Amino acid sequence: MSPRLTLGALILLVCCMSTGAVTTDICEGQQATLNCGSSVIDVVSANYGRTNRVTCISGRPRHQIRNTNCFNPTTFTLVAGMCNGHTSCSLDASNSVFSDPCSGTYKYLHVIYNCILPKTTVICEGQQDTLNCGSSHINVISANYGRTDRVTCVTGRPPSQISNTNCLNPTTLLSVAGRCNGYTSCYLYASNSVFSDPCFGTYKYLYVTYTCI
Repeated sequence: MSPRLTLGALILLVCCMSTGAVTTDICEGQQATLNCGSSVIDVVSANYGRTNRVTCISGRPRHQIRNTNCFNPTTFTLVAGMCNGHTSCSLDASNSVFSDPCSGTYKYLHVIYNCILPKTTVICEGQQDTLNCGSSHINVISANYGRTDRVTCVTGRPPSQISNTNCLNPTTLLSVAGRCNGYTSCYLYASNSVFSDPCFGTYKYLYVTYTCI
């Protein structure tokens, strides 16, 4: 197997477990998975093209790596749309995904991204709160209106109201994301009138994880 094929067959699994930006290069025709573990992806920059003569060159003739001024201005928007706010995402470095910015040049997808720990907000039933991202925008990762433990929002509540820890509302995420995603701030009210009652008799809370991107 040639060095080019060996490199081409490699699926890069990049996991950011520390602070600082991660850089990934995916050769044309290949795939890679960006993986942030329990954190979420925030794409800093991306380009599908060629800006040097050292990346993804194994087995390639000179005329395919000569052009180092190959840029695709839509790459960032596409990659951010596929990856931002997710814990992982698969990317395919191909003309069919990004179009061909420089015919005859062997390209690569160059991505720089950060892994961001999501924020957490808990709102007890009957209460309200505001998610605020300043000048950034909210991206909701998960949400549930119900109860999954016996320690959250328990003050003054009898055991019968906190014993059910399998209280889930599968529509919560869609509802919260619809109210908050893309906004710099959003108001949330933890109540049955907003989310319906997934477990009658249980004192519930709204649990939301989100990032500011």
